[in-house]
Amino acid sequence: MIKIRVPATSANLGPGFDCLGLALNIWNEISFEPANKITYHAKGEGAEKLNKGTKNLLTKAFTYVHEICGKELKGFNIQAENEILMSSGLGSSAAAIIAGLYGANELLNKPLNEDELLILATDMEGHPDNVAPALLGGLVVSVTSDDEIITRRYEIPEWSIVIVKPNVEWLTKTARAVLPKSISRTDAVYNIGRAVLVVDALRNSDLELLQNVMDDRLHQTYRLKHISGGMAAYKTAKQFGAAALSGAGPSIICFVPSEKAEQAKTEIMFRFEERGIATKALITSPSIRGVHRV
Repeated sequence: MIKIRVPATSANLGPGFDCLGLALNIWNEISFEPANKITYHAKGEGAEKLNKGTKNLLTKAFTYVHEICGKELKGFNIQAENEILMSSGLGSSAAAIIAGLYGANELLNKPLNEDELLILATDMEGHPDNVAPALLGGLVVSVTSDDEIITRRYEIPEWSIVIVKPNVEWLTKTARAVLPKSISRTDAVYNIGRAVLVVDALRNSDLELLQNVMDDRLHQTYRLKHISGGMAAYKTAKQFGAAALSGAGPSIICFVPSEKAEQAKTEIMFRFEERGIATKALITSPSIRGVHRV
């Protein structure tokens, strides 16, 4: 039997649309134990949905590695204890994919290297911005180029991070559908420079700089308009620190001074709850570790 842990991730990080991702200290823990057939059972976040069958992203990724490597798929009892909120913009699907790929690769004595795992994960997810930090940990800049994925990973110092997820239906296809089909050169330039500075600010614990460069013109405004209470919550979060949609939303992520974290969490939650929208919220930090055995 082996047991692994895989972190939540937050992508985009303001202006870093589809290219920046940060691993967070929120974890799913998965065990793989030999059995007569493939079985799967989850506890914690998403358990009710995930336990309706054995076919999910994790088991698909687990099977995929066996197919790619030409190995016989043997039975395993897969048990997951999930902390990562689902449908939240915190990379739950990326975590499932990485867990399945990594777990299978470990059990097969590592036929695939890190770059190959990232390519498979990106193939399943469609883009590398969440799967890269889930695999590698830290802050990861990733771009696709022909048949390779170019990444740069940075270890990030301690930050206090507030995350508030409203209990609203927010499908990935909806989050993509509300985006404009084209953007202006002005908006592209606006984001390019700020994305570079977001990386610098995160690496150097410069909250003042991060607050000044976390704005975005490619996706946030379009999406916040369609998330009930989203714009009000985002504006409140900005009063405490550097705020953004986490991934495609609907969660709000906010980098704050540690002494203001609890107050920020309470007031951001209130912006949703005053509209009758329940929330889940937590205070966390970056993780320099990606998926690993325990």
